[in-house]
Amino acid sequence: MSSAREFHLRTPLRDEDVEKLRIGDVVYLTGTVVTARDEAHELALEVLRGGGSLPVDLRGLALYHCGPVAVKDVSGSWKIIAAGPTTSMRMEPVEPEFIERTGVKMIIGKGGMGRGTAEAMKKHKAVYAVFTGGAGALAAEAIKRVPAVYWLDKLGMAEAMWVFEVEEFGPLTVAIDSTGANLYEQRLAEVAEKAKEVKRELGLPAEE
Repeated sequence: MSSAREFHLRTPLRDEDVEKLRIGDVVYLTGTVVTARDEAHELALEVLRGGGSLPVDLRGLALYHCGPVAVKDVSGSWKIIAAGPTTSMRMEPVEPEFIERTGVKMIIGKGGMGRGTAEAMKKHKAVYAVFTGGAGALAAEAIKRVPAVYWLDKLGMAEAMWVFEVEEFGPLTVAIDSTGANLYEQRLAEVAEKAKEVKRELGLPAEE
């Protein structure tokens, strides 16, 4: 694979912003990022299926699989202490519908996502990007303001829907692009092919 390209993007993201990204590219994002984990996904879809609207319009925005640690400063404003990514595969069962119903253009998390999400991204022009796991403090540095938090009383701090204003949030590595290509699947295929080559070199049968 060719060397990674670097992009500095701003929300709201347009189709053309997303369509130029390919797996392996690195993105730094500025603008609005909204968090949602398992419970926020479920509640959001419940609202949308019932014909309601979400407290924040997600069209063109980035959705972050994250349960932040936040405190209030002396002025009463929220300050994010840590905002590392949550394992994204937990959201796989509902993510395709979430993408379709909300119009989000980027999902951010860790650990990869599955075929259903990849197909939804291909259909609706969106991408999945991974943020370095264990870098919660690094993520928090890029969060400049917390304009709002929704469902805090109902879901609790980790599961609430937080709205972040971020500056140069990243590095984010594109793991599923708008063509449906999946970096993790590609790497697994490369490893499998390499294993076959090693077996051939050793004179072993390719399949056991």
